[in-house]
Amino acid sequence: MPVVSDPPHSRRLIGKPRVVVTRKLLGSVEARMTELFDVVLNPEDRPLGREALIAAMRETDVLVPTVTDRIDAEMIAAGGERLGLIANFGAGIEHIDLGAARARKIIVTNTPGVFTDDTADATMALIIMVPRRMSEGVRLLLSGEWHGWAPSALLGHRLGGKLLAIIGMGRIGQAVAHRARAFGLQIAYHNRHRLPAALENMLGARYEPDPDRLIAEADVLTLHCPATPETRHILNAARIAAMKPGAFVVNTARGELIDEDALIAGLESGKLGGAGLDVYAREPHVDPRLFDLPNVVTLPHLGSATVEGREASGERVIANIRFWADGHRPPDQVLEGWA
Repeated sequence: MPVVSDPPHSRRLIGKPRVVVTRKLLGSVEARMTELFDVVLNPEDRPLGREALIAAMRETDVLVPTVTDRIDAEMIAAGGERLGLIANFGAGIEHIDLGAARARKIIVTNTPGVFTDDTADATMALIIMVPRRMSEGVRLLLSGEWHGWAPSALLGHRLGGKLLAIIGMGRIGQAVAHRARAFGLQIAYHNRHRLPAALENMLGARYEPDPDRLIAEADVLTLHCPATPETRHILNAARIAAMKPGAFVVNTARGELIDEDALIAGLESGKLGGAGLDVYAREPHVDPRLFDLPNVVTLPHLGSATVEGREASGERVIANIRFWADGHRPPDQVLEGWA
């Protein structure tokens, strides 16, 4: 695709930009992309291997990856000269080497905010399900061994008055706090930066600068931070050992945040009361020991799985590509420092 101009933040192209989409998206999104771009879709939805991704990056103006695509510095260096935009489908961008993209002046965009409510809803569902032992109830029914109501059977714990500890108070963490308050949970949080006092008051949330102290006092711990070298295994064996007996853990963010071996050990020993997990350390592989634990709710990465969210994310991707192809700064540019 010929380039008309090459400002530091974008390029203006003649004709339709070549766009490669790595996974199957909603039909409405793919139809709109087909109208606007010279697009290569993935109708079979098979994740592209490393070499296939590199080959795509050599022959396109825009790559549209997802969280399942790991794009490292070597791959970016091997990309073709025409590659100018990586328009990620989704908010998380830890799977893309941003420094390598910056070095090649490749714009990276994401789709922030579109999955906030969806992920918060899924988190709240786990916060309810795990203490109330709902997954155990489902298993009992399916086993055919349920013999009817009993006053001492499958007793869980009420949420009202319990302390919900939130690690990571960005959009999703705040949305979870908003929901949790309606269930009578007390809310405390740790974040890299403290929220304004007015927002804390609105959410009824108390700031705790020491994550160790917060985790130790939690009745329910929920994680909402990105996966970075600093946050990897933010919940480890030492912090699990310091938690209250019978505390619950929920994770709808990234699997790497938890040391899964330590989590499983805490669940097997009875130290932890249960866990609700939507993400795993080695997706799509899930440690089979988790399936054997009756006090664990396992979901197949459903946090953002709504028609509305996926459609909105696709629309944001399209908008970012159109801005970039017209020579303008994309609205959701991730990298900083370019005029």
